[in-house]
Amino acid sequence: MKYLGILSITIFATLLSCANQNKKETLTHNNMQTNDTTKLDTALFGAGCFWCVETIFQRLEGLHKVTSGYSGGTVQNPTYEEVCNGTTGHAEVTQVLYNRDKISFEELCHVFFSIHNPTTLNRQGGDMGTQYRSAIFYMNDDQKKVAESVKNELDTSKIFNVPIVTEITHFQSFYPAEDYHQNYFNLNKNRNPYCQAVIIPKLEKFMKTYKGKMKTEGE
Repeated sequence: MKYLGILSITIFATLLSCANQNKKETLTHNNMQTNDTTKLDTALFGAGCFWCVETIFQRLEGLHKVTSGYSGGTVQNPTYEEVCNGTTGHAEVTQVLYNRDKISFEELCHVFFSIHNPTTLNRQGGDMGTQYRSAIFYMNDDQKKVAESVKNELDTSKIFNVPIVTEITHFQSFYPAEDYHQNYFNLNKNRNPYCQAVIIPKLEKFMKTYKGKMKTEGE
């Protein structure tokens, strides 16, 4: 299945073109606004290890802020260790604050589906458990319709040889992960073997395919 992700990135590019744990707080769609509230929206995705997902979204044009965290469960202010136990109901997620004048939610959904395998239940590669499930947590009815439309489009087109199992569910709460999880790849790419073996190859393929969607240097 590892070759499926490489193939899907190329195909999706074509579609795009036609904590500090003691100080965590629950963030909602309303209190993630900045001074320019007319252009910024929030989206929340779960696609396996949030280190990988954060790394890619950080480099997309139109992304204002990217935060790793937990969502979809019942435990308030969960720790990483609790989430890894698989008993909180939470998934590792990435929350993005994006400028809709530069990138649409539909484009974000296409990127999301292209950077992981949405057909494997509770698993991404060697990472197994409900915390690694594929999920889109929609903020409003418009996001729900778009997410379901993109999912149905991909299922109908048979890009994957088995059905997509991505969970599309209403956003309830988001808990930022501990500080050492934030901006993880940029701070640890030369120290953590996982960054070298998993994130870098995925990032290089993604940046090559989506080079027209990448931020310019200094943005």
